[in-house]
Amino acid sequence: MNIIAIAALTCAALFTGAAGYITLVEQPARLQLADGPLLAQWKLSYDRALPIQSGLAIAGSLSGMGAWYLSGTLLLLLGSLILLANWPFTLLAIMPTNKRLKMIGPEEAGPATRALLVSWGRLHAIRSVLGVVSTVLFAAALAVTG
Repeated sequence: MNIIAIAALTCAALFTGAAGYITLVEQPARLQLADGPLLAQWKLSYDRALPIQSGLAIAGSLSGMGAWYLSGTLLLLLGSLILLANWPFTLLAIMPTNKRLKMIGPEEAGPATRALLVSWGRLHAIRSVLGVVSTVLFAAALAVTG
C-alpha cells in the first residue's frame, strides 16, 4: 500500500508544482505582455500543460484510490477525490473560458481578451489550491499509516 500511496503523493505534488508555477510565475509574467503576445503565449502554454496536468491528476487520483482500497485510510480517499475534482472543475468552470480564448487570434486580442485571461488565472489558482490540499492529505495519510 505504501508504494501506491507514495505514487499518489508524488503525482499530487507534481501536479501542484506545475499548477503553482503557472499560477505564481507564468500567469503574472505573461500578463506583462501586450494583448496579442499575451494570448499567443497562453495558447502555447495551455497546449503543453494540458496533457501533463490532466495525466497527473488522473494518475494521482487512481493511485490514491488504490491505496485507500488496500488500507481503508480515509485521508487517501479524500486526497484522491480532491485531486480528481480538478477534472469536473476544469470542464465546468474553466473550459468555457478556454474555448473562447482558443477561438481568438492573437491579432484580434484586446482588452476583452486580457479580461478573459485574468479571469482564467483566477480560476486556475483554484486548481493550484486543490493540488495543495490533496498533497497535504496524501502526506498526512502516509504519516499516519507509516
